Amino acid sequence: MITGQHAGLLHGADYNYEQWLNSKDLLDNDLLYMREAGINVLAVGIFSWSLLESDEGVYNFGWLDECFERLYQNGQKIILATPSGSKPAWLSEKYPEVCQVTANGIRQTHGGRHNHCRSSVKYREACVRINTRLAERYGTHPALILWHVSNEYNGMHCYCPQCLAAFRSWLKKRYETLDALNAAWYTAFWSHHFTAWEQIYPADPSIHGLMLDWQRFISDQTIDFFLAETEPLRRITPGIPITTNFQMPDVGLDFHKFARHLDIISWDNYPEWHNSPDDGPVALKAAFFHDLSRSYLGKPFLMMESSPGATNWQGVSKKKKKGMHVLSSIQAVAHGSDSVQYFQWRQSRGGAEKFHDAVITHFGADDTRIFREVAETGSLLKKLSALAGTATEVQAAVVYDFQNGWALDNAQLPRSIEKNYQKECIAQYGAFWKAGISCDVISPEYSDFERYRLIVFPMLYMLSEKTAEKIRSFVRQGGVAVATYLTGMVNESDLCYLGGTPGNLTDVFGLAVEETETIAGYETQEFLMNGHNWKASHYADRIRLRGGAQVLAVFTADTEELPAVTANEYEKGTAYYLCTRTEQTFMDRFYRELCEKHGVQACVPWEIPAGVSVRERGGVLFVMNFNCREIKVLSGENVYTNLLNGETVSGTVSLQPYGVAILADKSDSGEKKSKAQNNPE
Repeated sequence: MITGQHAGLLHGADYNYEQWLNSKDLLDNDLLYMREAGINVLAVGIFSWSLLESDEGVYNFGWLDECFERLYQNGQKIILATPSGSKPAWLSEKYPEVCQVTANGIRQTHGGRHNHCRSSVKYREACVRINTRLAERYGTHPALILWHVSNEYNGMHCYCPQCLAAFRSWLKKRYETLDALNAAWYTAFWSHHFTAWEQIYPADPSIHGLMLDWQRFISDQTIDFFLAETEPLRRITPGIPITTNFQMPDVGLDFHKFARHLDIISWDNYPEWHNSPDDGPVALKAAFFHDLSRSYLGKPFLMMESSPGATNWQGVSKKKKKGMHVLSSIQAVAHGSDSVQYFQWRQSRGGAEKFHDAVITHFGADDTRIFREVAETGSLLKKLSALAGTATEVQAAVVYDFQNGWALDNAQLPRSIEKNYQKECIAQYGAFWKAGISCDVISPEYSDFERYRLIVFPMLYMLSEKTAEKIRSFVRQGGVAVATYLTGMVNESDLCYLGGTPGNLTDVFGLAVEETETIAGYETQEFLMNGHNWKASHYADRIRLRGGAQVLAVFTADTEELPAVTANEYEKGTAYYLCTRTEQTFMDRFYRELCEKHGVQACVPWEIPAGVSVRERGGVLFVMNFNCREIKVLSGENVYTNLLNGETVSGTVSLQPYGVAILADKSDSGEKKSKAQNNPE
């Protein structure tokens, strides 16, 4: 992480200095306002290529030199971006091959952003040249603490000859022979057999293996482009860490794989607050993405972007209600962020995001509601500076696999609507979030399962032999695994397992899925567990028990009493299987009881009310109220100091609407007991 003289929590924003070069008075005001708001870092140069290099080899660094020096003298640190996210017009005009080509062969015109071809040799050369000059010029500047490479990489497709050739080379490396490729893609179906590599064109959704591999290639090619772009940065400035700002995990890239090449994870966080009467689900989703960001490398991350007010691209974006800005910012810190940063510092006058709120709005003053709340956040982050770099103790994890999501999207199941892979992963994770149990969001391929006591594998439709063996080893050595319906149906080539699913793990779970029933929207299906009927929906597996698997719940709509939830003791561990999708209240209760049984501890022994989240980081408790009403939390016998105001807290924590308390335990024991918190409704 960022250490030494730059240690502490970062508070900053994207600063598009170049947009205000003709408004020196505003630039002067910025310096004053930054100090008032407690801003200690600015990200600069993100979309500035056309000004930095006005024509090929014609450079203008004067304005950026000035920006660096003014911020440095004002006490700010700098995150310097490379400008590849939006190419200059002269580059598109001079070298048309840098522009993407659509699936029907039409080359795109210049415009927008991220519409460049990542296979283009000319584009890569141009990026390396500008990045080399940036590194040589600013790499030793004392204000520079981090490289911000490009901006929000995504999985956009290009079908130009360079990309098609690169894809076919990628396939040759993966499969070596056409026979192996044809077998993996099952091309005997519909007479899709390929006899030459040149016949392969990645625009046939009927060949699931082809489309899955095309998305894998797009992700790998993006990573390869990133590595080419960062080569001069690594070589010239080896002491400056590198990041790129990830987005929400549905842009067509495997961020688990991408993360292996970053020094620090950063991501852009834009929850849709206040779009419904209940902000709890929004807070849960944000928490999932924060924990995913922390889990990529298993260490603190940076929240590179967030909105200090409203966005302008979400359809409906509400202004944050009183308290929400501080609360949502502190939520990121509680889940492992070492920064709170904004898009952007000063609101643009024109362009696609001119109505996206900023710290300094079009109103242009430092006495606005947004500015005051940003300044309050900055003051609070100073009090919490000692948390920078601290880890989060975690015993539970939920597996979220990007490539599995792509395969599920392609899969034409008997019920192909509302597969909702990401949504269901968040729902499973939500049971831990509500119970105050820290939970990682991990990769089946890159993460170390042995770090955890309990791992959930929701809808892991695509299950490789390697992952199956990792699960087997995890349970064998005493781990607790939970799998659900639609798990282990196909291998990594999207070929169905024969002989029952979950593929290669039927002995571990003590069952084989014979078939999966579709539950239509109008139907009512339930299962009985511990004397309570729970709703079943969407999918229901008909299973055959093998070995000594125990039935914990049965479906009630069938006289056969088919199993709905099972448990199987496998060597030192236990493997649970959920045969159906169910309601959140069941998952809350099920995982709470599972954690009690298997010794997975919550961060507090209290009962946590609905809409309240409790997280522990660095020995500090964050108690966060995402309700629009005051909430009182019974905090037991321990005595705490509220770091927000220095007050002593004992017995009850009072939280205002969208309020937060940050508690340091000052009691003698300070012992955290592992009891469940939420009562099922």
